[in-house]
Amino acid sequence: MKYNDLIVEKNTRPTRKGRGISAGQGKTAGRGTKGQKSRTGHRKMPAGFMGGQRAIMQAIPKLKGFKSIHDKAEVVYTDRLNDLSGKVDNFALASASLISSPFVKVKVITRGDLTAKIDLETQFASKTAVEAIKKAGGSFKKVAILQRPKNTEDK
Repeated sequence: MKYNDLIVEKNTRPTRKGRGISAGQGKTAGRGTKGQKSRTGHRKMPAGFMGGQRAIMQAIPKLKGFKSIHDKAEVVYTDRLNDLSGKVDNFALASASLISSPFVKVKVITRGDLTAKIDLETQFASKTAVEAIKKAGGSFKKVAILQRPKNTEDK
C-alpha cells in the first residue's frame, strides 16, 4: 500500500438536525430562536435583503458625501453654436470657450434656434438637437472621448 493509494473518507456522518434534544441539534436545529432566519424558506430572500429596510446598495448613493466615479458631461446649447461654422469638435468648442477643456465629455442640448450649417462631432447630443442640426443643413457624428496626450518628456 502506498500513501497516494489510501482511500480517505469522512469519519463523521452528517448531523441530522431537528431529531430531538438528545441528538445535539434538536428543537431549534441550530437556527437560534425566532426571527426571519429561523423560519422555513429564509434562503429565498434576495442578496442584500435587509428585512424590508432599504438594501445597502440602494442606500449608499443617497448618503451624504457620496461621490460618483463618473464625470458628468458638459452641456452646450444649440443657440451657442450659431457663431461656429464648418467642422465643430471638442477642440473648436474649447477654443470658443463653450467647454472647459477638449478632453471632457460634451452633450449638445436644444435651446433656441440653430441657423449655422455645422458638422458636429461630439460624444452626446439629444434627439431634438440632432434634428435641429440636420434641419440647418449640418450633420452629427458621435465620437469617443478624447484622451489626454501622455507626457513623454519625463522618461
